[in-house]
Amino acid sequence: MKLLVTGGCGFIGSAVVRMAISRGHEVTNLDALTYAANPANLASVESDRRYHFIRADLRNLDATQAAVDAARPDAILHLAAETHVDRSIDAPSVFVETNVNGTANLLQAARAFRDRLPADDRDEFRFLHVSTDEVYGSLGETGLFSETSPYQPNSPYAASKAAADMLVRSWGKTYGLPVLITNCSNNYGPCQFPEKLVPMVILSAIRGRPIPVYGSGTNVRDWLYVDDHADALLRVLESGRCGEIYNIGGDAEMRNIDLVRQLCTLLDEARPTTQSYSDLITFVDDRPGHDHRYAIDAGKIDRELGWRPRTDPRTGLRNTVKWYLDHESWWQGILDNRYDQERLGAGPSAAPQ
Repeated sequence: MKLLVTGGCGFIGSAVVRMAISRGHEVTNLDALTYAANPANLASVESDRRYHFIRADLRNLDATQAAVDAARPDAILHLAAETHVDRSIDAPSVFVETNVNGTANLLQAARAFRDRLPADDRDEFRFLHVSTDEVYGSLGETGLFSETSPYQPNSPYAASKAAADMLVRSWGKTYGLPVLITNCSNNYGPCQFPEKLVPMVILSAIRGRPIPVYGSGTNVRDWLYVDDHADALLRVLESGRCGEIYNIGGDAEMRNIDLVRQLCTLLDEARPTTQSYSDLITFVDDRPGHDHRYAIDAGKIDRELGWRPRTDPRTGLRNTVKWYLDHESWWQGILDNRYDQERLGAGPSAAPQ
């Protein structure tokens, strides 16, 4: 199958590209190479004859159409997005431009390309939009998000992804584009940009810097290993029912503070010092509008497609810690040139950190 993956130099996108090529697919990676993209994530496949790269920005409709036409894909996996909630608090318009307008442009380009295909190829074409559980808002102490949960986004990031989801749905209903949507829980694993919680903890710890934990650390997330997510996305693309939504979760709920402590314990084992890394934990002012709890009911994808997560959190976190310890040159270049783990999205009520 010929795939067009948007955002393929990013964290999840690169995992999808690597896995797709390992399974025999031909992949064109469309990426604008924004701050969180890293071509080094694809070093293992960049010389593979089945891998192609196009640098283009989804905010430019002409460039997007040209990229889709050049790739001539059998299917599109749309992962390109601005993703960090804290950054969306500081610069919401950027998230609207990329996540909403960019998705609309890609849908337009996909529709135009598909309409020119022969009937048989047109019937086989698919468009998979990769979204987030954050579109559903916040849960209380109990309950799970399902595919029928109402959308109640609480951050500019979540709102931009919810808007993109609705656009994808509408292109399916109005224009007959064969679309699928996935909503995933929090991802972690190798190659994640250091602004996210897991690499933030690991890199702060090994640099001897305070490990920031928002509020009291009692916010709960469901953690999904990135390779499990990539496997789920390819399963949905190949076997999912068009027009459907599939929730993808890791079945690994944890309070943020418990995740942080577990990472510190793994670091104590892997790179011991004279004190525990947990001594560096520092509670800071909470994120504005911080959702209390996310949890996914992934029963539908299990029942229909036979997918469930294979990586338990202890193994996944251990693998992730080892990867960051073994790949200092990967993250040191980022910290030196693009991002030094400064606090973002503090909002007007939070003291500078």
